Amino acid sequence: MTKEKFAVGDEVFTTRSRGVIIDISATPSGQFIFGVENTDGEVTYFTPKGIRHV
Repeated sequence: MTKEKFAVGDEVFTTRSRGVIIDISATPSGQFIFGVENTDGEVTYFTPKGIRHV
């Protein structure tokens, strides 16, 4: 199993819609979360399991 790499500006599919990664943050537990902005301007945060490349 390989880990996908995500970067700011990548277009991704989420569990809800398609969007662009605008923010990457680390949680206190050391896991990364990704802020994804959809076409309506709504930002939602996902773990790597919740997004995939377009």
